[in-house]
Amino acid sequence: MSQPLPQLPKPEFVLFRAEAPPGVPGQIAVDLGETGVPGGLIGYEYRALSEPVFLEGIGERGLVAIATSGLFGRIAVDVATDHVVQLAKTESATASHVNSDLGSFNRCVAAVIARFPFYADGDEDRYEEVADELRGLISGIDETALVHNGFWETFCDDVAIGDYTDWDA
Repeated sequence: MSQPLPQLPKPEFVLFRAEAPPGVPGQIAVDLGETGVPGGLIGYEYRALSEPVFLEGIGERGLVAIATSGLFGRIAVDVATDHVVQLAKTESATASHVNSDLGSFNRCVAAVIARFPFYADGDEDRYEEVADELRGLISGIDETALVHNGFWETFCDDVAIGDYTDWDA
């Protein structure tokens, strides 16, 4: 007889103030310290770095990496635009849009975590419905967030296929 999978605690929205690395322009440094950075999301889609890292030479004025995303990616703040972006690989020069600013990103993360667990184990009939609900929450916070093949769209697509049952937290 197999044992049931252990239930992990519900993810919590944790915000921490981050000190900007040297060379980061003033407003970005202020945002990291005052607006803060979420500690994580659900799964390995987003995990905050212990310290932000200034990535010079990527984008117009550089990026400030605040988190990992997946196995090799990064979530960062674009110094030129204040937008939160995703790099598919650490050394990638191509960034895709995530949110219009750090505050919007924080609110999206908080809303998604507050909605977890997304569905009862085995409730496959609700997967797409829950994904649509999350899309509504996210776009209600930041109408720019659901870009094609972007961070939030991919996350919602994963919810739609059942990748985030409550024991996957």
